[in-house]
Amino acid sequence: MENQQQGNKRKGPEKGINFYWIYGLIGVLILSMWLFNMGPRTQRIDMSEYERFLDAGDVARITIVQNEGVQVTIKADSLAKKVHQARLSRSGADKDKSGPHYDFYTGTSDNLQDQLIAEAKAHHVSVDIRPANNMAAEIWQYLFLAGMVVLLWVFMMRRIGGPGGPGGQLFNIGKSRAQVFEGGKSTNVNFNDVAGLEEAKEELQEIVDFLKNPKRYTDLGAKIPKGALLVGPPGTGKTLLAKAVAGEANVPFFSLSGSDFVEMFVGVGASRVRDLFKQAKEKAPSIIFIDEIDAIGRARGRSVSMGANDERENTLNQLLTEMDGFGTNSGVILLGATNRADVLDRALMRPGRFDRQIFVDMPDLNERVAILKVHLKPLKLDDAVDVEFLARQTPGFSGADLANICNEAALIAARKKRKQVEKQDFLDAVDRVVGGLEKKNKIITTEEKKAIAYHEAGHATVSWLVEHASPLVKVTIVPRGRSLGAAWYLPDERHLTTAEQMYDEIAAALGGRAAEDIMFGKVSTGALSDLEKVTKQAYAMVTMYGLNERVGNISYYDSTGQQEYSFGKPYSEKTAQTIDEEVSRIVEGQYVRAKHILSENKDKLTALATQLLEKEVIFKEDLEKIFGKRAWEKEEQPIKQPSPNGNGHAVAPKSEVPTSGPRPEEPTSA
Repeated sequence: MENQQQGNKRKGPEKGINFYWIYGLIGVLILSMWLFNMGPRTQRIDMSEYERFLDAGDVARITIVQNEGVQVTIKADSLAKKVHQARLSRSGADKDKSGPHYDFYTGTSDNLQDQLIAEAKAHHVSVDIRPANNMAAEIWQYLFLAGMVVLLWVFMMRRIGGPGGPGGQLFNIGKSRAQVFEGGKSTNVNFNDVAGLEEAKEELQEIVDFLKNPKRYTDLGAKIPKGALLVGPPGTGKTLLAKAVAGEANVPFFSLSGSDFVEMFVGVGASRVRDLFKQAKEKAPSIIFIDEIDAIGRARGRSVSMGANDERENTLNQLLTEMDGFGTNSGVILLGATNRADVLDRALMRPGRFDRQIFVDMPDLNERVAILKVHLKPLKLDDAVDVEFLARQTPGFSGADLANICNEAALIAARKKRKQVEKQDFLDAVDRVVGGLEKKNKIITTEEKKAIAYHEAGHATVSWLVEHASPLVKVTIVPRGRSLGAAWYLPDERHLTTAEQMYDEIAAALGGRAAEDIMFGKVSTGALSDLEKVTKQAYAMVTMYGLNERVGNISYYDSTGQQEYSFGKPYSEKTAQTIDEEVSRIVEGQYVRAKHILSENKDKLTALATQLLEKEVIFKEDLEKIFGKRAWEKEEQPIKQPSPNGNGHAVAPKSEVPTSGPRPEEPTSA
């Protein structure tokens, strides 16, 4: 705490002289002098030329300035003469009809002035005599005008260069753009606001505790971690965890994005990194959080254009040096967040820079219950709303998805003018988020609607009659988004998948096209998403998971991302042909299997499609009336309540559900 109080009392970096202001003032003075002299000037002539103009009758009047000279004004009708046009057009004095147009020097001779007055009167020219100009008044006038321009300049620079202004980085382009939380300023988020993610919270809580009570760790010889990297799919709460750290830690917290270092000017990124760590060291102990760090942390040397990304690599090199370089960097902890850890540079990931990699996974069933409870607090709920039921209906959903569903449910209830949010509103919100907006006015012919009904009934029938397919929730032929119909499943949250399970999933996905083939003797383009899904799944079985006997226990999957920039495949043409043959054999074999299952249960398929045409939406209970209960139906396991650990935090079982690929509950479009 003493170190923390000293860090808070420590003054910020001293501000040096900004030479841009000096350059600006010089420019303003030059501009003001140019503006003051923009008006038309008199043309200098000698006395003989004046006498010629006087004899020609062109002079309208003269003004004698004592001890300075004489100013000559030409008549308006005489300005059109060539002699005056040629002389006055150079200075622009010909455009000013009121004059004066010419001037000449007379000196201080009184006799000469008397002679000029006499000649003017002889030619009927009016004469004005005025004293010499007051130099002091002219100087004050110029200073006043210059001061006004300077004040205008300062006002404009403050408006443009102030905090949040559109040109805030005009003269500070190499400065850090980090948002600083210190001196009582907080994000108003703490670890209690973060549901689930108990392991990640425990890791970050230790860092915060080290900053608050460093003596307890240093007495044992422990060193504070220099960096922690939050890795996980989008929407799982990485940035929310960083906000909680900012709210919990009573130390300066610098928050910015990886894109804040990227600029079109050379050297700006490295300069901003230096300035960021300079500020953090001056306020140590402190924390720096860089969101989407892959914007500057991408592995070096992978650019296809060979040298086109030198600026980004220079920024990364500077970041590596600041994190763990020749100089000391004590008291500064770096937090990073990314959903693309596979593209980060190895030097950035090593211990000593990012000592800890905290994987923020998709929430499991228990964690979804905790997350939903947080987002349901501000809603006015009906008593029939069951949080555990909603958690079971949303497998594979991230924390951001769950927050979106709660908000959508409230919007749907308000649209229906209800006083409370009901269970059906949440089910409609799930349909809205996953399937898209319901198309109530979509024009569908009777033949198309019948084909869609049999297509979706085929999915439902095959998935009901095979063992390892996901349990069906409901089937609908109501158009949503880009799909004309959908079959909704509730997949098991399993950690491992066997080949038999994948075969059953492929057969269920092909059940729609198989039903069209059996009932109508022809197929349509409605199975596009089904074919895309099974093709990817079959290729994954053969090339990634080693689930094919002919190809063998070989995986061509590269988790490091190195093959992204290679020019060739990691296997021969013969192996490629073998892979294509095996993928085709798997898909076509399951298609034949799906047709066989539907042929044996054609009467039940027809009954299901007929009921679907009548109701448009049928549920699991309707299928049980037609097919009976599934022989391998599993009972729902009770949700385990998290048990408290030694630190007083509730720790839920860790989920290892795969996060790649489409959501398990993604509907099958017709």
